Amino acid sequence: MNYKQKILSRIENFDSNQVFIANDFFDIAGYETVRSTLNRLVEDKVIIRIMKGIYYKPKYIELIGEYEAPSVNEVANAIARKYNWTIAPSGNTALNLLGLSTQVPAKWTYISDGRYVSFSFGNATIEFKRRNNGDVSKMSTLTAMVIQSIKAIGKDKITSKQIDYLREKLSEKEKSELLADSKTTSAWVYGVIKKISKV
Repeated sequence: MNYKQKILSRIENFDSNQVFIANDFFDIAGYETVRSTLNRLVEDKVIIRIMKGIYYKPKYIELIGEYEAPSVNEVANAIARKYNWTIAPSGNTALNLLGLSTQVPAKWTYISDGRYVSFSFGNATIEFKRRNNGDVSKMSTLTAMVIQSIKAIGKDKITSKQIDYLREKLSEKEKSELLADSKTTSAWVYGVIKKISKV
């Protein structure tokens, strides 16, 4: 099997919403080979280039006769992998991804230990806001996302219904990790997390 077939075989095994970058294939071949192979696959309409260096294999939806759009969150994670950033959804993005809000964000925002920058593709805009490392790097994405969603709702504004929702959504393991990881956050947020984790 040559490099192109190996790369194509891996792409075919990806989930339909997987967004990928050249780095995801460096165990198969070097940068130039991977890049030229991905460019050829774009030209052959096997994969789609979302933006420079970010790709996905679209799934065709028979029902509407269109290709499925890439997940904005998957695109954000691929950008983070490309630049080696640690990121976590914040604000309305965190609320939407956790299911605390059905409103689709006009701008998808993430806190990051990378630079302050935004990217646009299709109708979506992804904004990365630089934060100090403690906000993102020493905790799981889930913990950071829960903390960011609590902050987005606001002090004294989180309802018992929202707390119950998160308590039911998270597994026991996730709740104990959340409790352990979030000790460095502000006291009022930690108080809410203790309720979610039922301590």
